Amino acid sequence: MKNREQKQKDLDALAEQFKNANAAMLVSFKNMTVAKDQELRRQLREAGVSYSVVKNTLARKAAAGTPLEPMADQFKGVTAVALSTTDPVGLAKAIAKFTKTNAEIFSFKVGLVEGKVVELQEVEAIASLPSRDELLSKVLFLVNSQAQRLVTVLQAVPRNLAVVMEQVRAQRETQNA
Repeated sequence: MKNREQKQKDLDALAEQFKNANAAMLVSFKNMTVAKDQELRRQLREAGVSYSVVKNTLARKAAAGTPLEPMADQFKGVTAVALSTTDPVGLAKAIAKFTKTNAEIFSFKVGLVEGKVVELQEVEAIASLPSRDELLSKVLFLVNSQAQRLVTVLQAVPRNLAVVMEQVRAQRETQNA
């Protein structure tokens, strides 16, 4: 049994996680096997998301004064919290994917994305967006492609000049021969 100090440390640690979260999803599950739980945790870990099953009373107390406070009334029954400090799209994709494939054992309760409470339909819409990394790579591609075009145009002038000079040299050789 934990003493008061240990419980306070747990409460403080959970409150700190809630404060740092950019996005959060509350989920519930029933009859989940160890294999399915490990699969979910692996997918969330790959997405850079922290995931833990929480005690509802502790979570309600920890949510007070944090961005997760509007979700405090959802801490009922079996509850797990998935938190992301960086990319809400990655979190939404992982949760939406697992919810679709395991609807009989896994259910979405409510989510929070950048301070706004969202429902499952909104999470699915967010999940369909490209991730932050994908968007950055597209922007870099566009910037790079313009630079490549500029270099190609700049190289065309000396290349064309060299071609014309070679043609003039060849023409003079044929006239002198």
